[in-house]
Amino acid sequence: MATVLSVSGSPSATSRTARLLSHLDDRLRDQGHEVISLQVRTLPADALLGADFRHPAVVEATALFERVDGVVIGTPIYKAAYSGLLKSLLDLLPQYALAGKTVLPLATGGSVAHVLAIDYALRPVLTSMGATHVVPGWFTLDKDITVNADGTITLPGPTAEALAEVTDRFSTALRSEAALLQPSL
Repeated sequence: MATVLSVSGSPSATSRTARLLSHLDDRLRDQGHEVISLQVRTLPADALLGADFRHPAVVEATALFERVDGVVIGTPIYKAAYSGLLKSLLDLLPQYALAGKTVLPLATGGSVAHVLAIDYALRPVLTSMGATHVVPGWFTLDKDITVNADGTITLPGPTAEALAEVTDRFSTALRSEAALLQPSL
């Protein structure tokens, strides 16, 4: 199966976005994919804000993008756009860091007024970075993500079903892409 990089662009240590990604990562693992998690907030601020392309943490993050088959990008939506923290990472990656990759964009936010941020703010950036296939993403309202005592989340039925569907669509796209790359016998 494919190797997937799960990127959380949330600056919060108690992020609902990161917890939602973890939930989806488990589903991808259950489908046989290897999932690597990257919390952008753990990268050194001086490297991100100073655009230090040579900082070891940035070099390592860049290498993760190179090594994977697919990328899940999760971000909270602020002011109708993806997080500045995520932007600072994307700005440091090579121009075509997503070339040959299948990408699933996910967003969380406090209002349905931000639902189009995936298509108008995030998708164009992912496409410009060479993503082979940006599958339809999903926006989840913060209020629909209940954090349990053990750190897992509970989602209302319709939200859980929609997220399962977009995750499965992403998984199918990864398998299809891998099949296309297999040499013919």
